[in-house]
Amino acid sequence: MSSNKQEKLKIPLKQSMMMLLGFCKDKLKEQLVSVLPVVIYLILFQSMILGMPIYEAGVISVGIGLVILGLAFFLEGLFLGIMPLGEILGIKLPLKSGLFTIIAFSFILGFGATYAEPSIAILKANGSFVKPWEAPLLFVMLNQKAEYLVAFVGIGVGIAVIAGMLRFMKSISLKPFILIVIPLLLLFTLWGVFDPNLLYITGLAWDCGAVTTGPVTVPLVLALGIGICRTVGGEDSDSMGFGVVTLASAFPILAVYIFGAALNMSLPAPMSQTDFFNPANHEKALQIVGSEERFEAVTKQFTETSIAAADKVEEAINLVNVASVKFFEAAKAILPLTIFILLVFVVLLREKLPKKDEIFLGIFISILGMGLFGIGMEYGLSKIGTQVGSRLPASFSAIELSDSQETMHNFDKEIVQKSITPDGEVNEFFFKKEGDNKYSQIPFVEKNYDEPRKIYRYIPQIGPIFGKNGGSGGYLIVILFAFIMGFGATLAEPALNALGMKVEELSVGTFKKTTLIYAVAFGVGLGIALGAVKIIWNIQIFWMLIPSYLILLVLTAISDEQYVNIGWDSAGVTTGPVTVPLVLAMGLGLGARVEGVVEGFGILSMASACPILAVLLMGISASRKAKKMQNATNGGR
Repeated sequence: MSSNKQEKLKIPLKQSMMMLLGFCKDKLKEQLVSVLPVVIYLILFQSMILGMPIYEAGVISVGIGLVILGLAFFLEGLFLGIMPLGEILGIKLPLKSGLFTIIAFSFILGFGATYAEPSIAILKANGSFVKPWEAPLLFVMLNQKAEYLVAFVGIGVGIAVIAGMLRFMKSISLKPFILIVIPLLLLFTLWGVFDPNLLYITGLAWDCGAVTTGPVTVPLVLALGIGICRTVGGEDSDSMGFGVVTLASAFPILAVYIFGAALNMSLPAPMSQTDFFNPANHEKALQIVGSEERFEAVTKQFTETSIAAADKVEEAINLVNVASVKFFEAAKAILPLTIFILLVFVVLLREKLPKKDEIFLGIFISILGMGLFGIGMEYGLSKIGTQVGSRLPASFSAIELSDSQETMHNFDKEIVQKSITPDGEVNEFFFKKEGDNKYSQIPFVEKNYDEPRKIYRYIPQIGPIFGKNGGSGGYLIVILFAFIMGFGATLAEPALNALGMKVEELSVGTFKKTTLIYAVAFGVGLGIALGAVKIIWNIQIFWMLIPSYLILLVLTAISDEQYVNIGWDSAGVTTGPVTVPLVLAMGLGLGARVEGVVEGFGILSMASACPILAVLLMGISASRKAKKMQNATNGGR
């Protein structure tokens, strides 16, 4: 008996659940293998090398679990629901639309993808670390103008996607874009050397270029670009699909500089803390903070003594509220972008939505994953990164462990005793009873004593662990730690793995995925190690950026096009949801201990420059070997 209707395959509930669990297990295992080694490395380094326990270990463990779960859902949702649409749009748009439509779509896609990037929120959150008197422009950009900052970054990405799509359609080499845009960025960086306000946004500007190319922008833009290239055709059309990630890293830097230069015209220059709080300069202070309420908040934040700050009753964490905020932010970031893509697909192109159920499931899973990742990042990755970063200086100097402080009530100053060193330095201390017959010597610090309430706050100190202050051993430990962390975190980046697979596919196996990944990981490790050097010795970021990119411009000019495309794109995909929170948290934690001015910014820019160097050098070497083999073959005929 024949029937026009196809019979549906019926799978028992138990079997379907087993299939689903097996699928979820594989996806979770991928993220577990990627993220867990880096986290274990951080924990072992702090507990075994530095000899300090992990503070809030239980909370951090739950946070890391949510990061792994969130990334698994988020990436699966992207590949299931959004990326297929990007590639189809790349194929259909040139066939059914004019140039203006493609340009408009490209801009909105780039702009919307910026808001969906998890790393953007991480960068914005670090505004609270900036002291308004030390870096007025940076403070304004990361606080009251933070939304404008993201908008300018989005505009930069949108323009970059337009340039990328036009480059694909016209088959233009990536080299001219690099050799024009990068020198322009270096001129802005050089301008910052002579303007103290612009100087302190240099690291932020270059970091903004790094964080825009994460797990949302990279797959979408690559899928769209490769789709357009395949439609336009021509020789090497597949390899031409690369390069747009580079532009999406470069143009936002320019946009941030332009935004900063415009704001700078109405802001005072950096000043001392005393001048900032001087009533005679109150109008200047208000120009920076924006309002009297904000000025009072800044005063409370930065002028309280440690004893007053310690007296605050810490509010209990409301996980339900945090979760609702994170899921709302995830929906706000992903839904506008996906709705726009769906409208273009259905209304403009008038195409039937393929695999409708998979696409909507993918969008839902993406939002769920991004929300879980946001919660896990706050309680897991950022906490462990900040904690390890703030303890790193104990390798070469003495630091306070504020999270291990102890409150002593009914303290009588009469018990304080004095000692003197051979050099005549007077130190105060007292004895604390630990047990029946055990006493410990505690240093007395006047600022930690609240005399009216008879309360003393003891904040333990540790370090230097490796030699005396200024010893090279402690510095070497920190630099080596930074390199290994950068190398390991890069291996965990999903965007780099996606690029590696695409490179191997398009090169028909001649450029191995593992070769690219390890070359880039080495470059990132080197870049973060240089970032640690910058923080420890308080080196301005332009001393590293300008020479590095001048070398890269020379290498770009003499390299083959395919290696230029792959090398510059690989730099853009290394700074994703795993690397960014860890590197920023480590950098800001380390910078706060060595009293640099927001020195955590700029490390990501070095983590982007060095991978390009590694890939271009590898490409030059590979090209020379290929030419020698070709010459040998031709000579043998």
